[in-house]
Amino acid sequence: MQTNEVSDGPTVIRPLLPTDSIADLTDLLHRAYRRLADMGLRYMATHQSEEVTRERIAQGTCLVALQDGRICGTILFRNPQQTSGCRWYDRQEVASLAQFAVDPDLQAQGLGLRLLRQVEVMALRAGAGEIALDTAEPATHLVAWYTRLGYRFVEHARWSHTNYRSVILSKALSDAAA
Repeated sequence: MQTNEVSDGPTVIRPLLPTDSIADLTDLLHRAYRRLADMGLRYMATHQSEEVTRERIAQGTCLVALQDGRICGTILFRNPQQTSGCRWYDRQEVASLAQFAVDPDLQAQGLGLRLLRQVEVMALRAGAGEIALDTAEPATHLVAWYTRLGYRFVEHARWSHTNYRSVILSKALSDAAA
């Protein structure tokens, strides 16, 4: 096993490889975000093309979770130099995560938490003091989950590609290390 892989039984978390299927990754994003689309929320991941998936993964470090060789989860980590777009993201000590998805059949089983913890460690190693994310304000189930994990509200943002107001949530990495 490579040192940058994390394995827990049948699931392996590792960086996206050039040989991984962008079509499969994009399909996972669409399936994982379907519940949000059904709520009327136009997250980029609800409808993005394979080209947009490629563009987004080029903005940071894309991790994938695999079971039986199939991509079943993903998260995009952006170090502080790659994080920007709103007042909080523009702070030099803030890293961020995005494009976070778990196969709907595997949700609420701990895989998402494993992916999230992995990027928290990456942020700490990158010298960040905070790790932040944004999600739709109406996605109260997601806001509540992140809050339970120690993320706190810091500001609102509006992105041109969405149809909702976002909440920016952040976690001090000293909290993440504990």
